[in-house]
Amino acid sequence: MVSSTHNPADGVELSYDAVGDGEPILLLHGSALSRAIWRGFGYTKALRENHRVISMDLRGHGRSGKPHVQDAYAMDVLVADALAVLDASGAPQAHFGGYSVGSRIGYALAVAAPERLLSLTTLAGTFRIQPGSVGKLFFDGYDAALGEDGMPGFVEGWERRIGAPLDSQTKTAFLANDAAALRAYFRQTEAEPAIDEADVAAITLPALLLAGTADRERLEDSRRAAELMPNARVVELPGRNHGTTLVPAQPILDEWLPFLQGL
Repeated sequence: MVSSTHNPADGVELSYDAVGDGEPILLLHGSALSRAIWRGFGYTKALRENHRVISMDLRGHGRSGKPHVQDAYAMDVLVADALAVLDASGAPQAHFGGYSVGSRIGYALAVAAPERLLSLTTLAGTFRIQPGSVGKLFFDGYDAALGEDGMPGFVEGWERRIGAPLDSQTKTAFLANDAAALRAYFRQTEAEPAIDEADVAAITLPALLLAGTADRERLEDSRRAAELMPNARVVELPGRNHGTTLVPAQPILDEWLPFLQGL
């Protein structure tokens, strides 16, 4: 069932759904995607057997509101969005799972409101981002493409970069985005400062950090986070790059489900 709430500070609408029973788990997707990835790739079905699965559309994505100003995507605002969804769904505490930028929000949430989380799972995650990272993930000139040609220009540039058409599911998801909102979001993503390592070291939650061996920067950052955090473990996903982190789901679920069941 699709529900919605609002960020209490700026009123932006936040779309989410919740299915299943048990301890809640909040899932956050990556850039230019939506909460549909969790269901589409089989995570919701597996997790809902023992958990109440809450998946939300980040602002600027899916059915949530899409501000066109950069500061609307500051990390403290995104954290407030996640807390608003937990409140609206009646979850005083929840496990957390995030992919890509969803993982960055997870780290920030664990620092800002650790009492709201039961565990932290990151997929292709980092607590810091280097200038130019968005261009590395997609293609140089992505910002201009979004401004001049919108989402079709963005998709065309990305396909040119990888030398092949995107799969139909990913292409459809990207074309559904609001180009002006995504442009503002990406600009703030690169401007956002790293979480201080001392704050990362203070995260005592049980944590499972997964990253692909071909996603070198995220794997390195996950290893560093595990060195800093007292209750974190890294799992390497052989051969996976940033874009292929989540698929196929079963090897990830083979790590994630026992981790959650053991808490």
